[in-house]
Amino acid sequence: MLPPPSHAWLWWIPLLPLIGSALCGALHLATLSARKRDPQAKGPAGLAPLIACAAMAGALALAVKGFLDLRALDAAARVLNSTSWEWITVGDPRQPWFDVDLRLVLDPLSSTLGLVITGVGLLIHIYASGYMKGDAGYAKFFAYLNLFVFAMLMLVLSSSLLGVFVGWEGVGLCSYLLIGFWYEKGWPAEAAQKAFITNRVGDACFLIGSFLLLRLFGTLDMHEIVARMGADFRLDAVSDDVKLNIALAALFLFGGCCGKSAQMPLFTWLPDAMAGPTPVSALIHAATMVTSGIYLVVRLNPLFASSPAVMTLISGVGVATALIGGSTALVQRDIKKVLAYSTVSQLGYMFLGLGTGAFGAAVFHLVTHAFFKALLFLGAGSVIHGMHEEQDMHKMGGLRKHMPQTFATFLAGAAALSGLPLMSGFFSKDEILAHTFNSGGVYYAFWIVGVLTAAMTAYYTWRMVALTFFGPERFDHHHVHPHESPAVMTVPLMVLAVLSVLGGVLGLPPVFHVAHVLNDWLAPVVAPGVAILNQLHPHEHLSHAVEWVLLGLGAAVALAFAHTGFRTYSAGPEPDLAIGRGAPGVAAFLGDAWSIDSTYTRVVILPLRVFAFVVRFIVDQVVIDGLVNGAGSLAKNLALRARGMASGQLDAYALWMGGGAAVISLWWMWS
Repeated sequence: MLPPPSHAWLWWIPLLPLIGSALCGALHLATLSARKRDPQAKGPAGLAPLIACAAMAGALALAVKGFLDLRALDAAARVLNSTSWEWITVGDPRQPWFDVDLRLVLDPLSSTLGLVITGVGLLIHIYASGYMKGDAGYAKFFAYLNLFVFAMLMLVLSSSLLGVFVGWEGVGLCSYLLIGFWYEKGWPAEAAQKAFITNRVGDACFLIGSFLLLRLFGTLDMHEIVARMGADFRLDAVSDDVKLNIALAALFLFGGCCGKSAQMPLFTWLPDAMAGPTPVSALIHAATMVTSGIYLVVRLNPLFASSPAVMTLISGVGVATALIGGSTALVQRDIKKVLAYSTVSQLGYMFLGLGTGAFGAAVFHLVTHAFFKALLFLGAGSVIHGMHEEQDMHKMGGLRKHMPQTFATFLAGAAALSGLPLMSGFFSKDEILAHTFNSGGVYYAFWIVGVLTAAMTAYYTWRMVALTFFGPERFDHHHVHPHESPAVMTVPLMVLAVLSVLGGVLGLPPVFHVAHVLNDWLAPVVAPGVAILNQLHPHEHLSHAVEWVLLGLGAAVALAFAHTGFRTYSAGPEPDLAIGRGAPGVAAFLGDAWSIDSTYTRVVILPLRVFAFVVRFIVDQVVIDGLVNGAGSLAKNLALRARGMASGQLDAYALWMGGGAAVISLWWMWS
């Protein structure tokens, strides 16, 4: 059999952003050098957005080429492999017991994620060229953005879990750099550290899960693992020990996903990450990095499908995270914090879908969420830019006449997020809830919570719209003069608004009697997991009548609560103040995200600080330093006494020599 053709050009998809990052970094260093000679010098930093955007455009063009090449192939053969290089070989090179090759693979799943990363990423880069203009670290910012895109592309294109882990850690590093970009303010640096350390917990779980898979399959190549658990894999033919190890591997990998994708109990880093510049929030925390966990579960779908308990746990964690995030967003005043907790909630929806086996629906919501949440974050950035860095919605109001383009595009994103009928979010969210309802059992309870969270989503979304763009103007007219953002910022908003409105065509429900484009596209990737689920829990598809009822219920909930949220806050923030006066405990509980973060501080962080204090002042300074200093003092005292023996007097030396000879003589006689 001939080896599959090699598509070496796939390497240029991640390499172009890497090259762009290096060039932008060089521009930053050159700018610093120029400013040392002349503090007023601008340096070459202005070229950074051109280089970074060109790198992103090139990567997007290649991603589109890969997509078209895949479409030209038969569904079962839609895989493009790059050239491979040996990276790690353990054992005999001719027959190693473990080896890792550097190889990129483009299939329907990685192609979909690649298009989202490069497409939405390019729009965010263009927007950032206007948003960050004039910043002292202008070129450095684009160096970090391009480096992040490189790491994210390596994550979704790598063939092995080890390659995924390199990208996994790369995006973690870049998120640390970007969240703390304005580190001189103090709190962004703390938020960056919190994100970095919290993700280390999930990363440790990722490594343990990888080790278990290596023990089970002798390889970390994900496509080989999936192939071994393909359509012919039967759980009733494997031992209980293998089932246990499969379940443990899936559980630990899901722990890694909880870190990157901000799920319970590791979600607390994401709201604080809003300390970074708004383009960072849009790129990392809406469209790319936080979806890494969803990608990993879908990539290894047969592994997770083989453990019903883990699947139920994934749905349970997802729906709990969705509820906590949605309820917390109800009372936030910071416009970016509303969107941050909304992101936590929507990621919970995706994991709810994954736990029901709706892998295609989860990816569908991932794609639509990338469109409308990136739009909303960038729209919020446009508002903040026009309001001279004000983020408190209680100090806004009436901005629609000052920022008409931002207002119109923001409405499109809000309609999609809240799931208004025919918007992209309506179709993707409804598909997840329909799969949850159809799973029965405990999933009925999950479905009820999902519908409740959808109601909260519609309410807080249109509360945000009303407080920001409607009602009386509540800002200081003497110091704040709202204005529309430049075209370089509003044009990306318009493109994302179109995608947010029309993105639903990728996954229209069966009752529309049209093809589900994304499900058909992803079918070869998710088929092994779906086959295993059908072995374990075969069930009928929902009837058209039930689907229409669920669609109607979703539309009614979205419209009713969107209307209620808008009408309640269209006159101003008085309802928030009333809640604070009437139920201060509830307002504080929700505002603090159910006190989970403060509980971590009390139960984990403070005891660790006490332990560190004990180690530092008792173990380190008293015990260790005491022993070292005591040994030094003993040696010094002995040396001082020994020095007294060298007095320079001949009679003293004769006395010591005679005494020594007597001691030696006595020892010799007694021995």
